[in-house]
Amino acid sequence: MPIKIPMSLPARVELEAEGIAIITEDEAHRQDIRPMRIALLNLMPVKIRTEREFARLLGSTPLQVELTLLTTGSYQGSNTPQDHMLAFYKTFDQVREERFDGLVITGAPIETMEFEAVQYWPELTSILDWSQTNVQMTFDICWGAQAALYHFYGVPKHELPRKRFGIFEHQVVKPHSELLRGFDDRFRIPVSRHTENWETDLPLTSGLEMLAKSDEAGPALIDDPVRRHTYMFNHVEYETDNLKYEYDRDVGRGLPIHVPEHYYPDDDPGCQPINTWRASAHLLFSNWLNKVYRTTPFDLADLQPVSGKTG
Repeated sequence: MPIKIPMSLPARVELEAEGIAIITEDEAHRQDIRPMRIALLNLMPVKIRTEREFARLLGSTPLQVELTLLTTGSYQGSNTPQDHMLAFYKTFDQVREERFDGLVITGAPIETMEFEAVQYWPELTSILDWSQTNVQMTFDICWGAQAALYHFYGVPKHELPRKRFGIFEHQVVKPHSELLRGFDDRFRIPVSRHTENWETDLPLTSGLEMLAKSDEAGPALIDDPVRRHTYMFNHVEYETDNLKYEYDRDVGRGLPIHVPEHYYPDDDPGCQPINTWRASAHLLFSNWLNKVYRTTPFDLADLQPVSGKTG
């Protein structure tokens, strides 16, 4: 079944051209099912691209998804037109009394900053605590995953000597995990970050479970059944040309940047990159949505809060 997004959202035209099923509000009401309510907290600067990336993945399963776009009220950035933000986004204050089946928290290009120095850090920690009472399951991506692990468990991030940048092979650590059902033993994911997390920093008694990691890029996917969070440190949602965009942007700005590894044929930036991670991205989000669907109550008023102290 399809994803329900606003008729005028820019992502709609491209997603329909790709064959992603889009449903109108009238059509959704005619179906005798409750759509899954998924909120996307979009912290990325190029928000329109990010909306399209996640809507594509959330809209490719048999489940009907109603997508709510969220932003922080304390900081929204200046890379997206204000009229777009006003038309399609809600702030956390506008939804804090609502409940959702799922929440996706994106990355943000602020990895080298201390968490507490981020302008919207107090609001983000409130959202993370809110997820423990008002959301069935949360999927944290890249910096969003680092932030959640730091908030809940005090897990630090470590600055890399140079940006980890490219397409890296990962191996499945827990092949029987529901989130990795159907995965090959090894799969590829885009990586674009200046910091990393170390497996040795994970608290031994936390219940955190490493599901996938890379010899070159480190931890990739961690499940947290206690907090009902999933942490993905890499950009599984990236489109084919994202790393090319980032590389060309930094070259144009005269910033120190190396050619993304394992991305261009023969490592030649003059060649067109080939997408080798699309199937894994769709499968991971499909597995996550199926897990949300399987565990969430039909009436979100019956959603049970995470037991124990938050923060």
